[in-house]
Amino acid sequence: MLRRTFVTAMLAAGVALPALPAAADAVSDAMDAVKKHAGQKSAWDGPTSGPKAADGKTIVVLAADMKNGGILGVTNGVEEAADRIGWEVRVLDGAGTISGRTAAFGQAMALKPDGIIINGFDAVEQQAGMAQAREAGIPMVSWHASPVIGPDPDNGIFANVSTDAMEVSAAAAQWAFADAGGAPKVVIFTDSTYAIAIAKADRIKETIEALGGTVLEYVDTPIADTSNRMPTLTTALLQRYGDDWTHSLAINDIYFDFMGPALAAAGVKGDANPKAVAAGDGSESAYQRIRGGQYQSVTVAEPLNLQGWQLVDELNRAMQGEDWSGYTSPLHVVTAENISSDGGDKNIFDPGNGYRDEYAKIWGK
Repeated sequence: MLRRTFVTAMLAAGVALPALPAAADAVSDAMDAVKKHAGQKSAWDGPTSGPKAADGKTIVVLAADMKNGGILGVTNGVEEAADRIGWEVRVLDGAGTISGRTAAFGQAMALKPDGIIINGFDAVEQQAGMAQAREAGIPMVSWHASPVIGPDPDNGIFANVSTDAMEVSAAAAQWAFADAGGAPKVVIFTDSTYAIAIAKADRIKETIEALGGTVLEYVDTPIADTSNRMPTLTTALLQRYGDDWTHSLAINDIYFDFMGPALAAAGVKGDANPKAVAAGDGSESAYQRIRGGQYQSVTVAEPLNLQGWQLVDELNRAMQGEDWSGYTSPLHVVTAENISSDGGDKNIFDPGNGYRDEYAKIWGK
């Protein structure tokens, strides 16, 4: 006679099984929360009305560092949208340094543009330039220049465009928690140069610890110097934590651009721990790593091209004395399972919600 398992015997005897442990429920809840952001984005949920296009405008994009995939993606979106609305664009690269961004701001002011887009750096850093632009009556919009979404009157920003950074951070942390079966041991990477980066990293830490996971280390290292710092930092962290290190959580994909060689040299396989999870921005290199199973499992992507279009739309509203649109763009949890949807075949999160035609309709273009 075959021996029945304990569970089978209990069921046969009509004995009720005990409830699943709370930890199992927490893992299931975390993955359910992630799945809300992993589906396709096919319906337009942005503005449907606004001012027609202002004619013949020239705008400047002040880019923090064009080597950053997020900043590059937004800039590409701005250029695409400006071509549609009929504006001229000048892109000035701050090259990843405060002095470079200060020089770029001075150059922008000399050009006397009709509008300025602050792309990827903290508005507080460039207070002098921001004040000059306000005094000159030049409207400014921004991407990731403030912890708030929408108007930031203290810095003279008509609208700061972003996904909900706290949702992005929570989704990244929840995925790591669920992937680790409820027992993640993580290292968090951030950059205290940016208020938004600290806010995102703090949210990751709070979420992991609230769920019952462990933060092994909270690493503050500059985004602008990741190419130099990350290889040796990765090796040191491996030596310090070894197999205890289950996940790397960073506020930007760029941290993972330079981890792979150090992990490979230590004998870590591309799909093994520590798994890399980025709370933004969905760069091309991140998509390639996820698709190839090479040292990154997830990026919580922003619709960078769409956000470039939104920046142009917000600037058009500012120029004509209208209110900001009130739109917060969607985020997208990108994994190996859904990487082909919503622009993933082109290594970007580009929602299939018709945003280009929707904005062009508003502008009369």
